[in-house]
Amino acid sequence: MPLVLNDEQTMLRDNARGFLSKNAGIAHLRQLRDSRDETGFSRKLWKDFVEMGWAGILIPQNYGGLGLGHVEAGVVMEELGRTLTPSPFLSTALIAASAITHAGNEKQKSHYLPKIAAGELIATLAIDETSKHRPENIALTATRSGAGYALKGAKTFVVDGHVADLLIVAARTSATPGETKGLTLFLIDSKTKGVNAERTPMVDTHNSARITFDNVTILADAVLGKIDEAWEALEGALNVGRAAIASELLGAGEEAFARTVRYLRERKQFGRLIGEFQALQHRAANLYCELELTRSVVLKALQTLDESFANAGAIVSIAKAKAGATATLAVQEAVQMHGGIGMTDEFDVGLFMKRVRVGQELFGDANFHADRLARLSHY
Repeated sequence: MPLVLNDEQTMLRDNARGFLSKNAGIAHLRQLRDSRDETGFSRKLWKDFVEMGWAGILIPQNYGGLGLGHVEAGVVMEELGRTLTPSPFLSTALIAASAITHAGNEKQKSHYLPKIAAGELIATLAIDETSKHRPENIALTATRSGAGYALKGAKTFVVDGHVADLLIVAARTSATPGETKGLTLFLIDSKTKGVNAERTPMVDTHNSARITFDNVTILADAVLGKIDEAWEALEGALNVGRAAIASELLGAGEEAFARTVRYLRERKQFGRLIGEFQALQHRAANLYCELELTRSVVLKALQTLDESFANAGAIVSIAKAKAGATATLAVQEAVQMHGGIGMTDEFDVGLFMKRVRVGQELFGDANFHADRLARLSHY
């Protein structure tokens, strides 16, 4: 498949870019940050997302969604990266919706997916338990208790965890931490007794939470997928999240680059535009090439998720690692080429640097994905 967007995807990109630049620019993020908004995103803006169909972008039409693909989801994520807009789009419309679509039974899909598409339900995946993404090291336990299970443990960096209505919790029902077998996914109402969420905003002010489960009792019908065999479903949902974050990183990197190029064309020093200096031209040209290479691999990862969902792990890891490295280069170059002003809070470049740093870590940094790729290649 050609590594270009088709006409419909290009139209979606243009519409998303126009809407977000008008309604959710960097000033929107600053307002949420400076007012210390407890929700961490605009519910009115999220309602607008729902009306445009974005909340159901991956949800099949028979469950009230648009039934589009991961390329379309990535297009929206890239534009969100350009504006740094906080929203539950990643956690709810992409990761949670994908997990339920691929692993849920008919009753679960019929109950939850229409609510997500209608904006009536915010959901998120609760997986990590330490400062680093290591899904196989899950230690939160789910033990048999009567007709159901009792969960005990804690999760960290749960995206949108403090505002989520539904938690998709990865727990260990057998085996030991470090093993991929023995994991089970559970659908848990966030208001269930024993569930406690503490908002822990990330360095870029986007939402995350620490959630503790103090002997949380749930019924057996809360199991999402197969008992002890959740690894494949978990990896599928995480791959969607990783590819989406790669798209967001690409968008953030491209916006930082665009702002830098504008500055090179405006700033004068020694009576000349600084963009005329060859050293800066070479650095800008190198970054442009890196961004174009990254665009290709990210699009390939999204296309692979659409064409062969179960076999997308390797290319998704390549895309996530490459997007993280390229976006990091873009924001570092932006800060340096803007000089001292690039380090000030009043200047937006620093906000992009913070978001890129968070995106690097979410669902695995470059080292994690290099190791994952090696394992998938049987090294």
